[in-house]
Amino acid sequence: MPVNIILGLQWGDEGKGKIVDLMSENADYVVRYHGGNNAGHTVVLGDKKFFFRLIPSGIFHTRPCGIIANGTVVDLDVLTNEINILEAEGINLTDKLVISPRCHLILPYHKELDAAYEKARGKEGLGTTKRGIGPAYADKVSYNGIRMYELLDWKLFTEKFTFQAKIKNKILKTFNIKPLNITKELEKIKKLRGKIIKFVKDAYCITQTAIDEEKNILLEGAHGIMLDTDWSPYPFSTASNTIVGEANIGAGVPFNSIKRIIGIVKAFTSRVGGGPLPTELNNASSKAIREKGAEYGTTTGRPRRIGWLDLEAVKFSCRINSVTEIVITKLDILSGLKEIKICTGYKLKDAVVPYSSCGYKELAKVKPIYKTFAGWEEDISYIRNYNDLPAKCKEYLKFISEFLNVKISIASVGAERNANVYMN
Repeated sequence: MPVNIILGLQWGDEGKGKIVDLMSENADYVVRYHGGNNAGHTVVLGDKKFFFRLIPSGIFHTRPCGIIANGTVVDLDVLTNEINILEAEGINLTDKLVISPRCHLILPYHKELDAAYEKARGKEGLGTTKRGIGPAYADKVSYNGIRMYELLDWKLFTEKFTFQAKIKNKILKTFNIKPLNITKELEKIKKLRGKIIKFVKDAYCITQTAIDEEKNILLEGAHGIMLDTDWSPYPFSTASNTIVGEANIGAGVPFNSIKRIIGIVKAFTSRVGGGPLPTELNNASSKAIREKGAEYGTTTGRPRRIGWLDLEAVKFSCRINSVTEIVITKLDILSGLKEIKICTGYKLKDAVVPYSSCGYKELAKVKPIYKTFAGWEEDISYIRNYNDLPAKCKEYLKFISEFLNVKISIASVGAERNANVYMN
């Protein structure tokens, strides 16, 4: 079986969790390969909603094993909480969860520093989740990181943590923040360690063996392409690379093993946090979409900013990732709007400019070029057959596919696992 990868093609919150869960039923392994608990994937099973920030969304299926690969930064407290939730649901994780020893840890001082930096920026704040993701990645690339590997040896971990915490405490003092109590923090971490270390195994060896044996592997992207640390309007980004090439870095999966590159596109645009959003709306339509779609951050609870679908940005995401198919999510949320717009390009000072030519200053100034569609009144949440969709809805989907030159394989019309229209 080929290796498949699911990527969000916008600013995050595209509905990747549902699609990963949907496509995991026949997977042998579901692999999370970048980001931290600033991601939030939602899985709806019956009348229950589950929010996962670290453990792969496909974990609820009987067959797959979830792997947290080396590119992921791990908050021990969050991970332990998710393990407890799954065990409370009766799921035995003994052979269903693997954590790479190469994963870097998000430690208490990372969260304190994240909040301190954001506060210091004042009105120029980036809108970070303050969960320590950026400082953890900064420590990783500056040789100051601590990994799961060190956590396996408590004496070694204690030495490294104490050394780093003393340095970080000096920095925190400059922000007038109370220093961490190193002894108490170590006591907390030791308790969490006892819950987690049994899952720490050589993830690379497992995935390579699975590839050799032609097992079905699903790679789970955590953040949207428009948040990639290199290809976003930096610094309004996440701390990791989100493009398809990160799977090679963050999970050790050879790029030529990946056969299906599935891009998830929300039927409109949303994002949490600061930074430019060319199609952003602040009117009755955006309010209606936000409330109907429950557009609030999974990890933060913050209301998401809402805009029309930006195909100029999505086209860039499709090309840089060689996307082979797309899934449209939350299509049902657009029902009832009298008109719907799609951005097909940007204008800056009367000149048409591509997304790739824009930094954050230009992207904040561009004027979207819109194509307007008549909306549809029908409730489509119960529809499962493409032919039963309203004609205006089918026109909307057809335009997206033709503009991007990528086929649409699924249109999601509800949060439930089976609320989908299969296009082929």
